[in-house]
Amino acid sequence: QVQLVESGGGLVQAGGSLRLSCAASGRTFSSYDMGWYRQAPGKEFEVVASIDWSGGIIYYEDSVKGRFSISRDNAKNTVYLQMNSLKPEDTAIYYCNTNPASVYWGQGTQVTVSS
Repeated sequence: QVQLVESGGGLVQAGGSLRLSCAASGRTFSSYDMGWYRQAPGKEFEVVASIDWSGGIIYYEDSVKGRFSISRDNAKNTVYLQMNSLKPEDTAIYYCNTNPASVYWGQGTQVTVSS
């Protein structure tokens, strides 16, 4: 079981940047592929980006390609999501989880992008 705590969200103007962090507990963090997910009002839950256990295989959802960057530091049990050129449609609650997602979710972090 991995416990997850997301942070770094906030209110930002369109075109701005945020860096999300996800601190994970558990000695086996480095063995998990990880993902960032988001839930926007009235929209389906979606995976935004994912990264394999070594950081070598990375996926981005089409709408964030070229703007978001996922990375991880296994020594710190942390996965990051650097978000640049933010758009109002990026407004959502962002969560991290393993990939595929486990049943154990953190509280998420709210990202609000104003136009």
